[in-house]
Amino acid sequence: MSAIAAQEPRLNEEITVRECRLIGFDGEQLGIYATAEAQRIADNQGLDLVEIAPMAEPPVCRIMDYGKFKYDQAIKAKQARKNQSKIETKEMKFRPKIDIGDYTTKKKHVLRFLDDGNKVKITIMFRGREMAHPEQGLTILERLADDLKEMAVIESQPKMEGRNMHMLIAPLPSAVAAKKKKETEKKEAEGKDE
Repeated sequence: MSAIAAQEPRLNEEITVRECRLIGFDGEQLGIYATAEAQRIADNQGLDLVEIAPMAEPPVCRIMDYGKFKYDQAIKAKQARKNQSKIETKEMKFRPKIDIGDYTTKKKHVLRFLDDGNKVKITIMFRGREMAHPEQGLTILERLADDLKEMAVIESQPKMEGRNMHMLIAPLPSAVAAKKKKETEKKEAEGKDE
């Protein structure tokens, strides 16, 4: 028996136990029945007999419309996936000899990513002789971390990998919580306007 099949409950003729505790379509406990009798009751109602607790003594079976049950579960799972927030990692690339205007613009982009609740990987790219002065890249990363200390926390310290220096920053949990609260209030306000 495969692991996937083990997750699916047994239906109708697949149930091999002699007797089961039967639960009706409306959730009412009907008592202990022979499996064949329980199957007949389900067939008379035009529904399925589903084994919901195979390890119980005796196993518990329920009369239900299994197709509708599976459909409802799929809808709930889809809704749960839709509501969960995904944290992406965005990347912003800097050069060791970046001008103040470019630095400010890129810092604004990093702030926007953090506002959206995303982590940001800051990369300093070195070319040619710039490799001889990694402290210039480190200075930029430290300056950026200092500028963003109210908004973000450093998740991984600056480190050199080949010709690039990386640092990962993440939004502060308090900033993310404040943003979610603001979005909730906005949705409620829109709901009242309608």
